[in-house]
Amino acid sequence: MRIVLAYSGGLDTSVVLAWLREKYRAEVIAYTADIGQEEDLDAVEEKASRTGASEFIREDLQEVFAREYVFPMLRANAVYEGSYLLGTSIARPLIAKRLVAIAQECEADAIAHGATGKGNDQVRFEITAYALKPDIRIIAPWREWEFRSRGDLIAYAKAHDIPIPVTAEKPYSIDRNLLHTSYEGGILEDPWREPPEEIYERTRAPKDAPDEPRIATIGYEGGDAVSVDGRRLAPHDLLARLNALAGEHGVGRADVVENRFVGMKSRGVYETPGGTVLHAAHRALQSLVLDREVMRLRESWIPKYAELVYNGFWFAPEREALQSAIDKTESDVTGEVRIRLFKGTATVLGRRSPRSLYDPALATFEEGSGYDQADATGFIRLNALRLRVRARRDADPNAAGQGA
Repeated sequence: MRIVLAYSGGLDTSVVLAWLREKYRAEVIAYTADIGQEEDLDAVEEKASRTGASEFIREDLQEVFAREYVFPMLRANAVYEGSYLLGTSIARPLIAKRLVAIAQECEADAIAHGATGKGNDQVRFEITAYALKPDIRIIAPWREWEFRSRGDLIAYAKAHDIPIPVTAEKPYSIDRNLLHTSYEGGILEDPWREPPEEIYERTRAPKDAPDEPRIATIGYEGGDAVSVDGRRLAPHDLLARLNALAGEHGVGRADVVENRFVGMKSRGVYETPGGTVLHAAHRALQSLVLDREVMRLRESWIPKYAELVYNGFWFAPEREALQSAIDKTESDVTGEVRIRLFKGTATVLGRRSPRSLYDPALATFEEGSGYDQADATGFIRLNALRLRVRARRDADPNAAGQGA
């Protein structure tokens, strides 16, 4: 039997690799996607080999991750439950897509992952896999094996001489990619407990950030960021650049209690420095160029879009339909936004666009042209009509139906 395993080299997938070989007497191909986690993948490959992988496959997917997954999501302004910028969620469909493709190329009998039976990632991996290959066989060891906790996994790893990254110094799990870093489990499972400062890997503590702000100018074309301070960059390079700038100034931290798709609440601590800046800049530019009613309609789509990404429905027709509508509205989102990065904040200082709908002659409080202030009298009276009728009815029931 041949199985392709989504392999990170962490505790769960290291144990999964050994367990699959033992349980299924299988040949296990370890697959690792480089999506900007900034790990030593040579060391990951060596670990997979030591743990018994028959083959190790790695792919650099940073460019496709940023261009085809992160940037479309940023165009949608997607935020889950008002706080989570979906850094882990958006990575899973890409990894699952490649996992399916490699399984087909290698003529494997099944794919496998190390996601737990309590979490969201099992749903994201498997819904994506079924959407792309309906008859695929998926093995989810956390739903099969005898282990009931990560303590059991640690014991198994030690018994089988498997190096593990979870220690007394780092009693929590970490997931990292180009968009964000997340921390969950262990000491973070108490939502009252403040995350220790030492967990953060890519942002400075705001109090320790530079005392001088950094002003960054983000350039946009058709809804996508294309430059930083006048320098054009590919999507993955642009995101990496903003991660460095914003992280230096303590921007992008979030401590969230969220509702998992499977029904329970969980606590996650996230760092999304570059993504936080791009969300602020994108919204600022949209405010300048989008029609009022288009903006209101777009806003109503955000919760549903974010929910689809969070729950793993990236390749569902409803997400694709929403994306098409969103992208249609983005054609005018071209221009520049200035952002001040300072002590954990990303503050918009200005925005400009050749597609601006902002008309100074109309907006000015000084004498302008093109707007007759007297027109507001009828506008106000018409909009107040139903309220006046209601107020008269309540004051005198016999007045209902009389002229306003």
